[in-house]
Amino acid sequence: MNLLASLRYLAALSEHRHFGRAAAACHITQPALSNALRALEAEFGVVIVRRGRSFAGLTPEGETVLASAHRMLHEHERLQQQLRSDAAHPRGHLRMAAVPTAMPLLTRFATRLRARHPGIVPTVLSMSSVELEAGLDALALDLALGYTERMDAGGTGQAARLQAWPQTVEHYFLLRRSSPTGRAKGKAQAKGGEGLHLGAPMGWAEAAALPLVLLTPEMHNRAIVDAAFAAANAGRVQPAIETNSVLTLALAVQAGEVCAVLPGAMVDTVRRHADLEALPLVAPQVRTPLGFMVPAAVRPSRTLEAALALLQDADWRAEVEAHSGTLRADG
Repeated sequence: MNLLASLRYLAALSEHRHFGRAAAACHITQPALSNALRALEAEFGVVIVRRGRSFAGLTPEGETVLASAHRMLHEHERLQQQLRSDAAHPRGHLRMAAVPTAMPLLTRFATRLRARHPGIVPTVLSMSSVELEAGLDALALDLALGYTERMDAGGTGQAARLQAWPQTVEHYFLLRRSSPTGRAKGKAQAKGGEGLHLGAPMGWAEAAALPLVLLTPEMHNRAIVDAAFAAANAGRVQPAIETNSVLTLALAVQAGEVCAVLPGAMVDTVRRHADLEALPLVAPQVRTPLGFMVPAAVRPSRTLEAALALLQDADWRAEVEAHSGTLRADG
């Protein structure tokens, strides 16, 4: 039995929660994956996987094995990078994740990192805040972009376990189809390289009366939005559409007569659309800090060292400012 390969299959099963998808991700057949996991169970003398008609989760013993698997795989990758590269030319994989509304920034970061260091192969994942934090704790992720305010919340001790690099403070906008005046202004802006019209501020209470497409309740961003509506005495807002996809938020606005509440990084992705306008939301002023996070007590790999150096680069900081927050840095 190849122990390291079997541990990798276990980690893939935990991530994908499905035997077939885990096997495909590992480029093996499903029977081969199942046989490797049974061999792993025989090696340790415990049942690792709960089996039914489909994957039913891991046993407590399986969770213990998984935690060790993540540590071993992390150290194996770090050692490989140490042997195959140097500080100036890092080579290897880097697993990164972001909360859905921060995916545009993470994608920009991965692209800039790859351009600077062609030997790095970034994996870019979208995760909920809970999944992201669990991935960092388990060493299944090297770097994550999320809500740093959660690090000190609820007495979880994350502030001690994680190290953070603040990136931006997000502002919120109401995105809607433009009025005729807004469309005319957007077309004029489009000729100069910009399409989206940035309109006058709107109160959260006024926005609450509009037909809204919002993220589903389990998403942390939805909690931020609901808290803002409550602070504006707008009561419990009933969305016209709910989704767990940030892409759907923007597409629904473009396709129909609904509006969406989006942070600046998401609004930035539709800046070329002259038929849309974004109105800064006020009363209350909602500001959400975003930052990159890594496990504090883990020795960084070569690829992570390169990523952390980029985080502190002046050009990257300027790019973050231009494509998130107030959106007025370059326009």
